[in-house]
Amino acid sequence: MMAAITAAERGAAVTLLEPNERLGKKLNITGKGRCNVTNRAELDTVLANIPGNGRFLYSALSRFGTGDAMAFFEGLGVPLKVERGNRVFPVSDRAFDISAALERRLRTLGVAWVRDRALSVQTEAGAAVGVRGERGTYPAQAVILATGGVSYPATGSTGEGHRMAAALGHTVTPLRGSLVPLRERGERCRRMQGLSLRNVGLTVWETGGKEKKVYADFGELLFTHFGVSGPLALSASAHMRDFQKKAYRMELDLKPALDEETLDRRLLSDFEKYANHDFCNALDDLLPQKLIPVLVEESGIPPHQKVHDITREQRQTLRRLLKHFSIDIAGARPVTEAIVTAGGIKVGEVNPTTMGSKLVKQLYFAGELLDVDAYTGGFNLQIAWATGRAAGTAAAEP
Repeated sequence: MMAAITAAERGAAVTLLEPNERLGKKLNITGKGRCNVTNRAELDTVLANIPGNGRFLYSALSRFGTGDAMAFFEGLGVPLKVERGNRVFPVSDRAFDISAALERRLRTLGVAWVRDRALSVQTEAGAAVGVRGERGTYPAQAVILATGGVSYPATGSTGEGHRMAAALGHTVTPLRGSLVPLRERGERCRRMQGLSLRNVGLTVWETGGKEKKVYADFGELLFTHFGVSGPLALSASAHMRDFQKKAYRMELDLKPALDEETLDRRLLSDFEKYANHDFCNALDDLLPQKLIPVLVEESGIPPHQKVHDITREQRQTLRRLLKHFSIDIAGARPVTEAIVTAGGIKVGEVNPTTMGSKLVKQLYFAGELLDVDAYTGGFNLQIAWATGRAAGTAAAEP
């Protein structure tokens, strides 16, 4: 949509092919339906949040930055607000308002929207001259592929753009999920399935040999039958980029508001209150019910040991466990469950200024189809706006 709007604003006659019954199907589910439009950050910060080929995007993001994206949508009549972490959302908290504004702009500019599924890009003498779809053929002086990755295939991201680009000689790097739920090694999470923890600290360690911290954050986590999901896990997954060669461990701080000393005082207070209870029945004030059996087992303290018999060393073990609860990660869930696709059209085969193919003249790319991906926080949509803007600008040139 951004590429089509940009090309039309520059005087091009534009036809937009869309196989879905409506435009912006994937956009409407972003940010839990709220649409994290962009991130109000400086260029260096944006690039630091793009571990997948961020430098390739320097030109596009320099010419259409986060401030430009905000001005663009507010100019279309969508008031925006900035939340924690400089995340930008519509004031209405409705992703639909963003897609509707884009759709209105397309109509105003006279962009033709055709409901058809593109099958191939037609070429003559090494240049794109049109698109063949299921319902017809569409001649063109330039073609932009902006079909997304392979995550959430029900929204239309089925990898067809990668297939079409590969058919024209482009290299497609291996596709995998980023911002994706994670599988545990073991059964701990399964035993806590359905439990959501709201205010927990998370640290991700790269293991094997010397441990290396790769990510730390604070927020909400969900235990599932396969492992972990929720905002914290999805964000963490983007930092676990090589399960083939590396191993990862998540460490949860279940009581981040309490330092070790304060937590020890809290344990002493609870133990005094439940002095004559079994240990397994003395943690109800401290932890959610589903977490207790797992913590008791991990602590090594016999579940039916009386609380007044718990030693200082046992209490220290429990305190350490509450601040450093470990989960070994076996890998990511399938890419179809990911918010973002990592991998895609090799950026070395694409002009970073125009998003034009270096192999086929008058062929351009935009968005997640490219081998670029970012962390959570509005950065992936900013990539979409900036690359769409660059491709639309270049494609409209005579």
